[in-house]
Amino acid sequence: MDLRFAKMNGAGNDFIVIDNRDGKSSLDQAAIARLCDRHRGVGGDGLLAVEPAANGADFRMRYYNADGGEAEMCGNGARCFARFAAKLANRTDAVSFETIAGVISAELIGERVRLRMSEPGPLQLKTPLAVAGEQMLVHFVNTGVPHAIVFREELESVDVRKLGAAIRWHEHFAPKGTNANFVQLLPDGTLRIRTFERGVEDETLACGTGVVAAALVSQALHQLPSPVGVHVRGGETLEVGFERVQDGYSNVTLTGPADFVFEGSVQV
Repeated sequence: MDLRFAKMNGAGNDFIVIDNRDGKSSLDQAAIARLCDRHRGVGGDGLLAVEPAANGADFRMRYYNADGGEAEMCGNGARCFARFAAKLANRTDAVSFETIAGVISAELIGERVRLRMSEPGPLQLKTPLAVAGEQMLVHFVNTGVPHAIVFREELESVDVRKLGAAIRWHEHFAPKGTNANFVQLLPDGTLRIRTFERGVEDETLACGTGVVAAALVSQALHQLPSPVGVHVRGGETLEVGFERVQDGYSNVTLTGPADFVFEGSVQV
């Protein structure tokens, strides 16, 4: 089968994006993993498929990690999905789409996209865990997918692959595991973040839902005002907006770039 695709990039997180509104692209987990392989396929942190909506949104977003497994949500992927879907629909203002994590609305601002995220789960703060022989205070919140947050005074020396994998597979987060984020609070009130992504099983240049998780946890611990700027490994700064409410957070938004890289076709 000849598969048409677009390669897109959201703050360093890269994706293969396909139009599957006709339902003809029935890719299994192994095929998706091959496509995401950077040596033998197109290469990407994941694959996004545009499908028809079932519950009143404009589209349905299916997101698959690089290992071919389907995930509930991806913030950087959702921004790329929004621009791709808007191009299909000849829209320049906004689109909405269903995900496993809920309905997401997206506002198009030139080459940037502002997502209205689904409501986050409750924060679980200051959980002591033994990780790779080290005692850590780990914070947790589900922002569409599960995220653990660990604060560090600096990030360059953090062994993200080793510690991230240990947190990702920690029995505390069994059976599905979690994404692992290492966060530094900067003097100007912005954050720096490095993320080990579940499903990619490595550090990625950015993770949108991880950025949201880091901002919300940082607000709870350090009373940061909205919006919070978060500097990702890919060199971009994403912006997280929110309203603090009695039992958590509402009106959570994620704003950042979503870029077309190239289009092509591949045999699958």
